[in-house]
Amino acid sequence: MCSVHDTVEFEKRGIPSTTIITEAFKNAADFQFKGKGMAGHPYVQLPHPVSNLKPEEMKAVAARCLDEVASHLKA
Repeated sequence: MCSVHDTVEFEKRGIPSTTIITEAFKNAADFQFKGKGMAGHPYVQLPHPVSNLKPEEMKAVAARCLDEVASHLKA
């Protein structure tokens, strides 16, 4: 999961960051964060799958998680 790695690297530099995953990758994200010394780091979880969503459906999913993403970046 490159996004977890990127989040960890940004956080080490003092730059608030988050990872956006689908629920199918929850265990993998937890494992990766733990392995990189950041167990419990928050991330944003979308329903799975999203690859089959129409653009307007994906916009709705993104809109629902916008506040959560913003709160992670303000921390």
